[in-house]
Amino acid sequence: MNFNQQTPPPYYGGGDNYNNYHSSQQEAVKTTSSVMKLVYFKMFLGLLVTAFVSLFCASSTSYMTFMLTHSWFYWGLFIAELAIVFYFSARVMKMSSAKATLLFYLFALINGMALSSIFIAYTATSIAKTFFICAGTFGAMSVYGYFTTQDLTKWGNFLFYALIGLIIASLVNLFTKSTQLDWIISIAGVLIFVGLTAWDTQAIKKMALVTPPAYTGHLATIGALNLYLDFINLFLYLLRFFGSQRD
Repeated sequence: MNFNQQTPPPYYGGGDNYNNYHSSQQEAVKTTSSVMKLVYFKMFLGLLVTAFVSLFCASSTSYMTFMLTHSWFYWGLFIAELAIVFYFSARVMKMSSAKATLLFYLFALINGMALSSIFIAYTATSIAKTFFICAGTFGAMSVYGYFTTQDLTKWGNFLFYALIGLIIASLVNLFTKSTQLDWIISIAGVLIFVGLTAWDTQAIKKMALVTPPAYTGHLATIGALNLYLDFINLFLYLLRFFGSQRD
């Protein structure tokens, strides 16, 4: 919904009503803009936490050796991430905004520990190149989701089922190890998270219009987590195409 282009209600001579309408519209736009800035700021900090933790862990020979020789540790990180996301989703509105934010950054930290393994598989140059490609793609789709007047609700339904299919196909390929299926999964993953980036951005914008001021901090953290996950997943799928394998 583009508030800058909305047609005002018929003017019947009620100057106060007309002014109140435009005042409320301006407040809505201001509130939405404020929430979205906070969303992107928190997401950016989350990505920084992940990047620095990942680089630090990758530079530690003892840590990387431990991770490679103890598969249970990697799976433990993965389970911890799932536990945080499920707990966060179920309890976020019942916890303080500060606690929700802290939980988000804890997730970003653990994810950084897990993602350090990509430095073993891919060269640092190709990782950096993929990151910038991902940032550009993500930015373009998020801008589209924010400014488009098209209702992307139908996208969400389709992308949700497509994501479930992607997860199932990925699990199946753990056993079949099909190269062809792996490429299909990679292409589908990029398309799904490109779409989710636009859809999530618009969804956050819509929620900002109806969320009470007391909960805007919670919404900003929820939005930051959703867009953070979109970015990380998009990056990992793009890395399959642009990442250069180490010798």
